[in-house]
Amino acid sequence: MLDVLRAAAETDEALAAWLKSLDGVGEPVAEVVLPDADELPDVLLDLAVPHEDINALVGLRARVLGDPDARWLLARCVALLLRDLGEPGREVRLPVLPAGLGELGSCFHVFVFVAALPEVRDYHRRHGVPDDVSRRTLADLGRHMAVHRRRHGGRGVPVPGWHAWHFRGELYQLGRLQFQRAVLGERMAAAVAGAGGEAGGGDLCLSVHIPDFLGPMSDAACERSVEMAREFFPRHFPRERYDVVVCHSWLLDPQLKRYLPGAANIVRFQERFRLADTYAGEGPDDRLPVGFVFGDRDLPVAGLPRRTRVERAVGDHLRGGGHWYEGHGWFPL
Repeated sequence: MLDVLRAAAETDEALAAWLKSLDGVGEPVAEVVLPDADELPDVLLDLAVPHEDINALVGLRARVLGDPDARWLLARCVALLLRDLGEPGREVRLPVLPAGLGELGSCFHVFVFVAALPEVRDYHRRHGVPDDVSRRTLADLGRHMAVHRRRHGGRGVPVPGWHAWHFRGELYQLGRLQFQRAVLGERMAAAVAGAGGEAGGGDLCLSVHIPDFLGPMSDAACERSVEMAREFFPRHFPRERYDVVVCHSWLLDPQLKRYLPGAANIVRFQERFRLADTYAGEGPDDRLPVGFVFGDRDLPVAGLPRRTRVERAVGDHLRGGGHWYEGHGWFPL
């Protein structure tokens, strides 16, 4: 396994840097343990892993534990993930592994998260996080495995690094939305200060994310999530102060208002935020909305379906020569 990684790293600087960082982790202080083959299916189902993936993952467990390279990699990925557990703003890189590893590579991070699961659940318990919030938060792993199947037709985790926030106690599913304990960047700090706020760069904030496969993001559902966040974080993280909610998403691109009525859920969501410098110094990212709306970032623009208002908005704008940008916004909590 490591031979494949090192060969790929010869032409991939990011992968090479990641492998070097793993060497710097040192010898893990505790042995990494995976549930046995009889227990693993229940653990995976609790993480909402699709049923059709369970048998293959149970089979892969033996390959991971039986390969010294895979065990070495697993131990260091888990140690890296759990280092400074719960501290907001600590970047943990878990890259997509080379295609040459097959399903061992595409599914490897499932075992990283399963091995880290007892620690993060214990962290949740220490902070009094309700079991249902913990379960729904960590079930985002299975949701993204469903996204991977929709996009690629097979099993795997599409963006492993995304789940680091969940399995480090930084991100929580509260109703329709997810809220991440994060650190305010300079751009948003300037926007808040420009509106008379007191938050500065490096201060804590909540970063909101909109998960897929959870039905419409209705105004009522979003409002309920915000109210849950107002109660959740002071209760479970009383030593931390969260005054500002931020969002970085193509859903905040103001151009969407040209195509959607004022009562549309996306427009109502945008109107919660004070937008800041959507087009300042950043290029477009047309593949992002195509991926989220149509399930595959690489679909040809000319053939994008027009079944819904959002599909027509995204596709017609691109076919007309326009581009989409990541929007940035904030509101006081």
